[in-house]
Order: sequence, then C-alpha cells, then structure tokens
Amino acid sequence: MTTAITAPTLSGAPPATGIGSKLRWFVSDTLTITKRNLLAITRIPEALFFSTVQPIMFVLLFRYVFGGAINTPGTDYVNYLMPGIFVQTVAFGAVSTSIGLAEDLQKGLIERFRALPMARSAVLTGRTTADLVRNVFVVIIMTAVGFAVGFRPTTGVLPYLAGVLLILLFAYSLSWGFAVIGLSAPNSETAQVMSFPLLFPLTFVSSAFVPVDRMPSWLQGFATYQPVSVTVSACRALMIGGPTASWVIQSVAWTIGFLVLLIPLAVRRYRTRT
Repeated sequence: MTTAITAPTLSGAPPATGIGSKLRWFVSDTLTITKRNLLAITRIPEALFFSTVQPIMFVLLFRYVFGGAINTPGTDYVNYLMPGIFVQTVAFGAVSTSIGLAEDLQKGLIERFRALPMARSAVLTGRTTADLVRNVFVVIIMTAVGFAVGFRPTTGVLPYLAGVLLILLFAYSLSWGFAVIGLSAPNSETAQVMSFPLLFPLTFVSSAFVPVDRMPSWLQGFATYQPVSVTVSACRALMIGGPTASWVIQSVAWTIGFLVLLIPLAVRRYRTRT
C-alpha cells in the first residue's frame, strides 16, 4: 500500500496588492508550513529521539571519559563543556533543514507547493522556523541533562536565557545555509553527506570542548575567531561568567552576516530549482 503525499491547506486566496495584506499572507503561509513540518516530526518520534540521544552521548563521553584529562583552570570542566554542547547540538540539528528540503524535493512536494496560490518564500521560512522550534525542545532537554551531570550556571536566569537565545539565533542562521545545500542536493542522503564535512571542522576545531590554547599555534587563530567558537565563548560568558560584550557582539555579527548572505542565496536557489 502506498501513502499519498498531501500538501497542507494554505491560504488559498491570491495576495492583495497592499504591503500589509502581502505580509499577512506571507505570515499565514509560513505558519501553515511550520505546522506541517512540526507535525511531520511528531509522526516520526524515533528520529527526534535519536537526534537527542547523540548529544547526550557527547555529554557523557566528555564529562566522564575525556573530562579528567582536560584542564580548564578556574572552571569546572562540566561548566566549561555544556555551552559548547549546546552550540554543537543545535548546529548539528540545523542539518535537518537540508535533509527535510531535499526529501520534499525528491518526493515532488516542492512542485506541488509551487502550484498553490501561496507565498513561495513561506516554504523556506516554514522549514527553518520548524527547525528552530525543534531546537528549543532539544535545548530544554540538554539543559536538564546538563544539570543531571553537574552543570551549574553562575550568572543568573536572565543571562542564561540570553545565552540560549543567542544559541538559537545562531542555529537559525545556519539553517539557511543548510537550506541552500538541501536545495542543491539530489536526495536527502546526499544532503546529509554534503552537510557534515562543512560542520565538523567548525564544531571540533573550536573552543567547544577544549581550550583553544591547547591547540597547535598555527590553528589557534582560526579556532578562536571562527563562528562556532565565538558563539560558544559568548554563551559561556553569559552562563558562567567572564568577558561578555566582545564575544556577544562578534556572535551577533556572525549571525546577522550569515542571515544577510544566506537568505538571498536560499531564496534564489529555491526559485531556480526545478
């Protein structure tokens, strides 16, 4: 038995000419696509479960296996580790944007969306927004895991929430980059293969797991100022203390830069992909 793929019911009326009406039309379609993608996640709970298990395994591995060999003067290693785990988790989760779009293309669903009277950009914003919501859920789970293994933020609730917001915004900007990959790949498997070689160097050649000064001198410059390290350092400062403003400004600059560059690229690729 085959299961028919049905497109979500969208705001079927053509857009009005006013800017306000076009914006409402865009928001309505974006929310509809977001709901559709979130429902797809709930219908495959195994995928959500195993995407959460992986970062938990990283926490346990670095906390109890490698942590004893990594010296972080002035800071308990678990407090040093968790901001890096948060950023790594949402960065890896952003790959689901490329996989989801590639699957929709492969199944012909994108072509069905093109035939509907809807805002075309809602397909991309709906996908990236759904992945942002999923990342919120994952961060909540990882926060609970962090507290279970001894993570204790020292700066208070509001700075901690500011760090979480910074992480989520950074992940959202990455999602647009992976949207470009998903729209360029012939299938979801290739999209995944294309994504991780870009993500692994940024994640592991960073300050997420070990202090940068323990790396070879020729690598320290890149490891210090690349976007993942900058965001980790900003979140670490917001959550456990330390110089904050410079790192936060740099992280926000990276995030805005990614959005300014990647959103037009993704929209252009979506319009040209047949």
